[in-house]
Amino acid sequence: MSILTGSFWISGWLLLLSISVEVWSVPIDRNAAQQVPKEEVQEENMDTGLYYDRYLREVIEVLETDPHFREKLQTANTEDIKNGRLSKELDLVSHHVRTRLDELKRQEVSRLRMLLKAKLDSTNTQSLQMDHASLLKQFEHLDPHNQNTFEAKDLELLISTATKDLENYDAERHEEFKRYEMLKEHERREYLKSLDQEKREKEEKRMQELKEKHRQHPKVNAPGSVDQLREVWEETDGLDPQEFNPKTFFKLHDTNEDGVLDEQELEALFTKELEKVYDPKNEEDDMMEMEEERLRMREHVMKNVDTNKDRLVSLEEFLKSTEKKEFSNPKEWETLENKPVYTEEELLRFEAELRDKEEELKRRAETLHQEQELLRERGKALEAQRREYQQAVLEMSQRQKEQQAVDGQPPAGPNGEPQFQPQTQKPEDKEAKAPAEPEAEAQNNLPAEPPQNLPLHT
Repeated sequence: MSILTGSFWISGWLLLLSISVEVWSVPIDRNAAQQVPKEEVQEENMDTGLYYDRYLREVIEVLETDPHFREKLQTANTEDIKNGRLSKELDLVSHHVRTRLDELKRQEVSRLRMLLKAKLDSTNTQSLQMDHASLLKQFEHLDPHNQNTFEAKDLELLISTATKDLENYDAERHEEFKRYEMLKEHERREYLKSLDQEKREKEEKRMQELKEKHRQHPKVNAPGSVDQLREVWEETDGLDPQEFNPKTFFKLHDTNEDGVLDEQELEALFTKELEKVYDPKNEEDDMMEMEEERLRMREHVMKNVDTNKDRLVSLEEFLKSTEKKEFSNPKEWETLENKPVYTEEELLRFEAELRDKEEELKRRAETLHQEQELLRERGKALEAQRREYQQAVLEMSQRQKEQQAVDGQPPAGPNGEPQFQPQTQKPEDKEAKAPAEPEAEAQNNLPAEPPQNLPLHT
C-alpha cells in the first residue's frame, strides 16, 4: 500500500498528500471488492496538484525505506510533523537513503533551472549570467542556498510548503468553479443578444424550462446525517436500515483499513445523494456543478466531524459526531441551484476583465499582423534585389562575351577560364573539295596491279 494513501501515516499532514485532483469518484461496490484478493488490489497514486508533486512523492518513498524514520513517523503526531521536529530525525537515516535524497534534490534543482530558463526565454529576458541561486528563492519547497545535498531544512520546507499549498487547494477549486459559472452565464447572455427578439424569447423560455426541470429532484439528505448514512448502508452496502451501526459503517467504508476516513473515502459516500440531482445524460445537469457539490458536502462533514483539523476522520471522531443533535436532526441541505456562487457585481467585474483581455488580445493580434506585413514587405524587397543582382550578372557576362569576340579571345567559362570551341569547316572549303571526291572514288575502283618480281612456276 502506498504511503500517499495513508497506510501508516497516522499523523494528519502526510494524509493530506492523498488529496486527489481527480473529480470523478465512484460508488463502493462491496461484492466486487470481495471478489478481488487483497494482495492484488493496487492503489492508484493520484496527483496532489502541486507543481512539485513528483519530487514530494519520491522523497516520501525514499524515506519510507528507512526503518528508523518509518518507526519515528508512526509514533509522531501532527504537530511534530508540522513544526519540523520530525525533520531532525533525518540525521539518523542510513547513508544509502541520504545519498538517494541528495540525488533527488539535485534532479529537482535541475528541473527548476530548466523551468526558469524556459520562462525567461518566453519573456525574451536577456540574461547572459543567470543567478540561479537568487531565482530559486521563489520556490519555497527546498533550500536554494544548498543545491547539492538534502538536509533537515529541506524536509522541513517541503512539509510546511505542501501543508500550506494543500490547505489552500479547496479554496482555489471554489474560485475556479466560480469563474467557470460566471463564464457560462456570460456566454449565455452573449448568445441571447445575438438572436432576434422572437428567437430570443423562445430560447429564454427553453432555458427556463431546463432550469426548472433540474430543480425537480428528490430531497437531498444532509451529508453526514443519519438519514444520509443509513441510505448508503441500505442501497450501497445492501444491509438492513433498521440494523444500522455507526462503528460497522465506519469499518465498511475505511477501504484501505488504515483506521481513518480520508477525503476520498468520504466523498465516495455522497455519490447516492449526488445521483438524485445530477445525471450526465440530461442536458440540464452540469457535471462540473456536481463535483462542486461533492466538494461542499465533504467540507461540511469535515467541519462538523474533524475536530482536530487534520483532514481525516478517526473512528472516535466519527462516533462522537453520531451523538450530536445535528446527526439526527440536521438542517435541510441547500443544493447549488438555491445557493448562487457569485453576485451580479462579481459577474460585471468578471465581464470587464474579459473585455480587457479581449482588447489586449486584439492589440497583440494587430501587432503581430503589422509585423507579418513588415516581414512580407521585406521579403518582397529582398526578392527584387535578388532579381536585380541576377540581371546585372547576366548583363556583365554578356558584355564580356561580346568584348572577347571583338578581341579574338576565346569566350570565358562560368568561372572566367577560357573556353575553346572545336574548329568547324567553312562552307567554301567544302565546295572546293567536293569535285575531287568522284575522282578519288574512281581511282579506288581500278584493278590492282600485279605484284612485281614474283617467282615463275612451271
